[in-house]
Amino acid sequence: MGAMRGLYTSGPPAGRKVSRVTLKRIAGTFTPYRREVAITALAVLASALLGLAPPFLLRVIINNGLLLRNMHVISMYTLLTIAATLGSTGFSLAYSYFANVVGQDIMRDLRNQLFDHLQGMSLRFFTATRTGEIQSRLSNDVSGVQGVLSDTAASILANLTTVISSLIGMIYLDWRLTLLSVGILPVFAFVSTFVGEKGRTIRGKTQSSLADVNATMQESLSVSGVLLAKVSGRRSFTMDKFRKENQDLTRLQIQQALIFRFFFILIRLTFSITPALVYWLAGYLSLHGYGAHLSLGTIVAFTALQSGLFFPLTNLLNVQVEVISALALFDRIFEYLDLKQEIVDAPNAAEIDPKDAEGTVEFEGVSFRYSDDQTSNALENITFSASRGQLIALVGHSGAGKTTLTYLIPRLYDVIEGTVRIDGIDVRQIKLESLALLVGIVTQETYLVHDTIGANLRYGRPDATQQELEAAAKSAAIHEFISSLPEGYETVVGERGYRLSGGEKQRIAIARAILKNPRILILDEATSALDTQSERLIQSALTPLMAGRTTFAIAHRLSTILAADLILVLQHGKIVERGTHSELMEQGGYYAELYAAQFQDPETVAALANEEAVLAKVSALM
Repeated sequence: MGAMRGLYTSGPPAGRKVSRVTLKRIAGTFTPYRREVAITALAVLASALLGLAPPFLLRVIINNGLLLRNMHVISMYTLLTIAATLGSTGFSLAYSYFANVVGQDIMRDLRNQLFDHLQGMSLRFFTATRTGEIQSRLSNDVSGVQGVLSDTAASILANLTTVISSLIGMIYLDWRLTLLSVGILPVFAFVSTFVGEKGRTIRGKTQSSLADVNATMQESLSVSGVLLAKVSGRRSFTMDKFRKENQDLTRLQIQQALIFRFFFILIRLTFSITPALVYWLAGYLSLHGYGAHLSLGTIVAFTALQSGLFFPLTNLLNVQVEVISALALFDRIFEYLDLKQEIVDAPNAAEIDPKDAEGTVEFEGVSFRYSDDQTSNALENITFSASRGQLIALVGHSGAGKTTLTYLIPRLYDVIEGTVRIDGIDVRQIKLESLALLVGIVTQETYLVHDTIGANLRYGRPDATQQELEAAAKSAAIHEFISSLPEGYETVVGERGYRLSGGEKQRIAIARAILKNPRILILDEATSALDTQSERLIQSALTPLMAGRTTFAIAHRLSTILAADLILVLQHGKIVERGTHSELMEQGGYYAELYAAQFQDPETVAALANEEAVLAKVSALM
């Protein structure tokens, strides 16, 4: 598998720039929620426009109420101010609600799309990518864009409406004061752009660093990782690695926080100084006879509108910074969504009902390699056929290509040359869902989900009844053990089934295969974790399971495949010998050498002779 490293990277491509295509894709995420977006927009406009009324009402209160000592004007316009403020607040709550609903729905859609797309990736991707990195894309990156999705569109519309309306109102009150107020805007535009780009770069690095930390935690704090560290004495090494990655993450998060903090401190400082300059200019104009219309109410109203300009402007700058930095996260999300799925259904792919399938398997001139940069093929010119009811045994040293060969049948990988057929149909022309139902696999490394025994058994057949569960478990010689547990079939197996022994997990996996009842069965070292007695029980259970279906068995212990109809001996990805056990022994070739190497002592030979006799009887009954 080493040749596959490098096919997939753990971060965004270097130098990737934001393009209109990226922005268009982000905008496209809102398309399914047009109605909610329209309601949000109307609420935003209503809130912004009502929010502009209080400064003008305040002008009337001061000029026509307080200065003229008119309580009726004061009372009436105060009530109008309260009504406008309440109305603006109500519409603000409304658009906040709809904006958050839309944002959360889009995040849900992104997670669903990512999960579905990743489920369709080939094994090549998962063997070359760390689990923690994948989990980081699904959780951290999607969550990181929450603010942009939930608040950005509504915030932009609300603040733009407020800024434009405030500018019009300020110009109406006094154009000279307005020029002073907006004269600093180009400076903010420049600073915000610089900070946004810097923030985007840092945020992208932060997310990559966070993915590294998550990957290390996932690898090191799983049951397997902790066990490996303890038995290998690598706890200090693992801790040092985590400390370094955690320190890198901390440094990047500090940089990210400081650059935004500095930016907004600068904004607050400027916005605090500007009103004082407005008062100075208003005083200068009034004292020199250029501001006869600048009444006290007008000046107060202007500074109120100025606040209505500056705070939305601050929010717009904030949105710009957030959007630019969040684009790094969208890049990472879209990068995974754009990964090509190698194993997909062909147009007009056939759908085969397992009940109607014969289960014949043919390999014709099949060659395969894991990646283009591999110096040699993992499989080379493999040709053979297997009929319904036959047991095909695959023999050879580790790395000979046995498991790889079986993985081509359910299209976990695709051939690069030749053809694999089921019932005469190229597997590439059969729907993947049909293949999953046609083929059952019991692997050497049994994987159980963190759920009950019953749920694990039903994984391949959710509609199975309790009686069918128990029948399958009895066939796999595991029912008595399950029944002895306090919670029986409702017992939770723990992460990866660590509450069970290796043999118990394998028997549950075999029971799961029996329950699924596939037309083609692949047993990849299915009895490797069993003791001799349990292995014989399982072999007895597998005998009726193999009847009427095509079975491929991979085993290093040759005693488990003596009754095979055809034994394929693989060496360096090629079939070097084929035949039955007796035929291969007569040839005295590579198979005979493997056989002799395993069974040299007299006791083993005697036990094997007895086992051969038993298996011969079993074979005669099939």
